[in-house]
Amino acid sequence: MKILVPVKRVPDYETKIKINGEGTGVVTDGIKWIVNPFDEIAVEEAIKIRDAGTATEVVVVGIGPDDVAAQLRYAMAMGADRGIHVKTDEPVDSDGASRVIEAIYKKDEYGLVLMGKQAIDSDANQTGQLLAARLGVPQGCFVSKVEFADEKVTVTREVDGGLETIRLPLPCVLTTDLRLNEPRYASLPGIMQAKKKPMDEMSVADLGVDLTPKVRVLKMSPPPERQAGRKVESVEELVTALKDEAKVL
Repeated sequence: MKILVPVKRVPDYETKIKINGEGTGVVTDGIKWIVNPFDEIAVEEAIKIRDAGTATEVVVVGIGPDDVAAQLRYAMAMGADRGIHVKTDEPVDSDGASRVIEAIYKKDEYGLVLMGKQAIDSDANQTGQLLAARLGVPQGCFVSKVEFADEKVTVTREVDGGLETIRLPLPCVLTTDLRLNEPRYASLPGIMQAKKKPMDEMSVADLGVDLTPKVRVLKMSPPPERQAGRKVESVEELVTALKDEAKVL
């Protein structure tokens, strides 16, 4: 069984994001880019599944400009076997990403798609569900535990009321939650080996996918600056402030 793991390039969560002058996006100059943390969890789990003998190969796929190759090489340094880079300089929303991954999936025989539940830049939490619908396969979202037996996968997923356990036939799409595992760091030998691992390159046009965005950002603005706090002299003054000023009572 081959496992396909989509990997997204996102700004480092420690980076201070600035809105551009037009208010249509963020300033990307000088940003440090990383693998989406939820996708790192997916890569880690895929490697564990392969090393346990359930899968034979872990393939990572990324969509974006030339430097997305760095994030794919990092995933291969973690232990993925090969990469696929779908090059585009156009913005890619959840719908477009699901269409590209669908096309990649159909070019080979994969038994499982394992991906992060959301990206920390858009927080859309849509691509996995859209992909499962396009492929017509079962899906397990927000997965915190994965077990294989009898050509099926049993997953524990986090829901509002607690935990839910479901059993799915293969192939299927699973999206990972934070509690699934702790991703390994790429070692120096792994980084050196990743340089020699194969990575296919192709364009969106090669796949025949239309990336016309379904969602258009009209305006972005930073959150308002927080007001300084103040001390009150009594409970009565606090209640009055919460009621008349903060409007929370």
